[in-house]
Amino acid sequence: MSGAAPLPDLLEYANRIETDLRANVLPFWVEHAVGADGRIVGALTNDLRSDPAAERGMLLAARVLWTFAAAYQRYHDRSHATLADTADAELQTWFWDSAHGGYRWAGGPDGAPTRDRKQIYGQAFGIYALAEYHAATQRPQPLNRAIQLYELIERHARDGEHGGYFEAFDAAWGPMEDVRLSEVDQNDPKSQNTHLHIMEAYTRLLRCWPDPRLRATLAGLVELMLNRIVQPNGHLGLFFDREWRLRSDRVSYGHDIEAAWLLNDAAAAVGDAALAARTAAVARRIADLTLAEGVDEDGGVYNEGGPDGLTNTNKEWWPQAEAVVGFLDAYERWGDHRYLAAALRAWDFIDRSLIDRRHGEWYRGVTRDGRLLDRELKIGFWKCPYHNGRAALESTTRLRRLAAGRPND
Repeated sequence: MSGAAPLPDLLEYANRIETDLRANVLPFWVEHAVGADGRIVGALTNDLRSDPAAERGMLLAARVLWTFAAAYQRYHDRSHATLADTADAELQTWFWDSAHGGYRWAGGPDGAPTRDRKQIYGQAFGIYALAEYHAATQRPQPLNRAIQLYELIERHARDGEHGGYFEAFDAAWGPMEDVRLSEVDQNDPKSQNTHLHIMEAYTRLLRCWPDPRLRATLAGLVELMLNRIVQPNGHLGLFFDREWRLRSDRVSYGHDIEAAWLLNDAAAAVGDAALAARTAAVARRIADLTLAEGVDEDGGVYNEGGPDGLTNTNKEWWPQAEAVVGFLDAYERWGDHRYLAAALRAWDFIDRSLIDRRHGEWYRGVTRDGRLLDRELKIGFWKCPYHNGRAALESTTRLRRLAAGRPND
């Protein structure tokens, strides 16, 4: 690898990132994530006002479970284990569909389902969280539930004719007309986002449960990402019809750089050297495109672009978190200092613009000129500790490995 960055710089960044995680992000959720009713809150504003009437989503519970299971494995803090247990109980008590299997998408504060659809994106996060919870606790039940979800996805959501997975189903796993993940998504039968997170979930599950069929399924999913979802221009397509015709020309820079490192991680879990080499080359091109098109002069990552340039110049919290890990992954693999500089500048942008030093955690995002998106929630259906928590756990490991001169150990 060509010339490592100075040792004190890498350790300094690792310490800064870990301090934010342990003294800010994790304590914020321990203190504020659970309401008086013992359930994970549905909505909390930047100034810590909660909305007891807010809809509750299984996605937030799954992401809290993943984050605090992973944090407990790293730090062995009992408060992290307690919140992971609470999140697991939230998933199983309020969202599990005992009649048909799988997790309902959302419910009211009284527990009654408000959206009992089976969003495959949500089932994937259920697998991801339960596999991590099993790894943290060594209890068999979370792993068994994760395997059950895997079997449900494979039975109901896999497209046996054209490959890949469909977006959503009704409560009984029947077809639906409106399969959108959210109001900002298109109503198309397949999406990059869902496939990216199925791949992420299956990667984590395989490391807990080295099942040959799962390994083959994950290998096929990586191939599908490379051959169908990554486009000839190097960006990931966002929405597709059943036969994999592209239905959108938008580019999500956060998803691009997130996919770059998750693809490498999935290929590594499969254990096929030829697949890993092809994946790494594609991931490097994605990182190069993100760096060339999606990063502002201040180090922040824009939300979206298109064929004619930038279309959404806001800088939300999660693309910044994914950029830190994605560019570090590229640097570890290729030794190009542009990637290391991009990763550290992304963290500096987070430190400067997104960390809330008054009330804790990170803001949802800022505009290109630095104005806070102050009407967005600190905790909400989509605002969660998973992106920034995972970025801290991943990046501190990678930075310390680099500082010790041991890339890719």
